[in-house]
Amino acid sequence: QVQLVESGGGLVQAGGSLRLSCSASESIFSINSVGWYRQAPGKQRELVAHITTGGITDYLDSVKGRFTISRDNAKNAVYLQMNSLKPEDTAVYYCAVRHYWGQGTQVTVSS
Repeated sequence: QVQLVESGGGLVQAGGSLRLSCSASESIFSINSVGWYRQAPGKQRELVAHITTGGITDYLDSVKGRFTISRDNAKNAVYLQMNSLKPEDTAVYYCAVRHYWGQGTQVTVSS
């Protein structure tokens, strides 16, 4: 059973930055696409960023130019660099590979 663990969330003021990390118990990132999702209270979970095995990335329109997804296969980790954070970015952020999900990390952006 693959386990994913997210970290790096926290409380930040609007305009600030956070870097989320996702690590896996097995070396699965190098052979699978990886997604970062988020779910805000009362809202559906949405895909925020995605990276393929070839390094092709895609982003939710509202985070384009502010968020960057990257991977480090040697460290078996995937990252989400979040800059210019807005209060509407407040959510629990999850990484996912195939049908595996992490437990999530809370990101709170104060105005």
